[in-house]
Amino acid sequence: MTEEPLRVGVLAYPGCFASEVFGVLDLLTIGGHVSRAEGIGTAPFATSVMSPRRRVLATGDVPIGVRPMREVDVLVVPGFELVPSVDLDARLAGVRPEVAAITAHAESGRAVVSICVGAFLLGAAGLLDGRRATTSWLFANALARRFPGSTVTPEALVVNDAGVTTTAGFSAMYDFVLDLVGRHCGPSAARRTARIALVDDARSSQAPYVDERMLPTTGSTFSARVERWLDQHLDERYDLSALADAFHTSTRTMLRRYKADTGDTPLGYLQRARVRRAQHLLARTDRTAQQVARDVGYRDAATFSRLFVRHVGLGPTAYRATFSGGPPGARAPRSR
Repeated sequence: MTEEPLRVGVLAYPGCFASEVFGVLDLLTIGGHVSRAEGIGTAPFATSVMSPRRRVLATGDVPIGVRPMREVDVLVVPGFELVPSVDLDARLAGVRPEVAAITAHAESGRAVVSICVGAFLLGAAGLLDGRRATTSWLFANALARRFPGSTVTPEALVVNDAGVTTTAGFSAMYDFVLDLVGRHCGPSAARRTARIALVDDARSSQAPYVDERMLPTTGSTFSARVERWLDQHLDERYDLSALADAFHTSTRTMLRRYKADTGDTPLGYLQRARVRRAQHLLARTDRTAQQVARDVGYRDAATFSRLFVRHVGLGPTAYRATFSGGPPGARAPRSR
């Protein structure tokens, strides 16, 4: 497709995940070999690890050899260790040189990519405002709250929006690389790269991997109380007026306060809660898809199926076959 190598630089910084630095480069290396074997250029990708610092220690105090910042076509920002005990304000303040480098690169009109929670660095650089974005499902709400000018799509694996690409957690770096290989070298090269590396190139959503028990709670905040109410009325028709009345507020105030807490709408939460409940029922019971649809508030099974596919990337039947824990076509024991 092209003889010009695509210059891809990975931005290393203190505490970044070394596996995300080298995972991107290693899969690009494989993709380059595949592309050359298919006669697509002699060097499809020119890769480097860069930093505005002279020395970088990744997670586990692993030293990473870096080059000075240079002009590249695509700048990749890996994620970092983010746990509840981490002071995110202090963490982002500690990578100001990297945020400045991201800003300078983006201002030149070239592509920027984040892996997992690397999206927080892009947000700090002002690149998420007015754009769609994603990150690990575990931190999607935190990203939406911190950067309310962005539209965060928690189910997406990879989101491309006007030169800024964000990905879901950890292994989604491979989804990004396969997409990049496909766009630069063609779909055949991407498929063969996936086969050689044993990487799944058919994923379309991170929703099947969400474990609702691990989702952070919001304590006694307004949004948490709203979500408890919605959970208790999961199988009922959504009525914004009734929801607002339950909290003695107007519909406008309800939407404003909930969005301020979560970056989302009550209906968005309710749909995700219904899908999560449906996932549990499909994987753990032998109820039909139509029965499950009714259990989570949908009288029209076709409407439920479309919602399920949009959030999960699989239809109810395919989801059951994949996640029920039994052989294809087998059903889980009926719950009591």
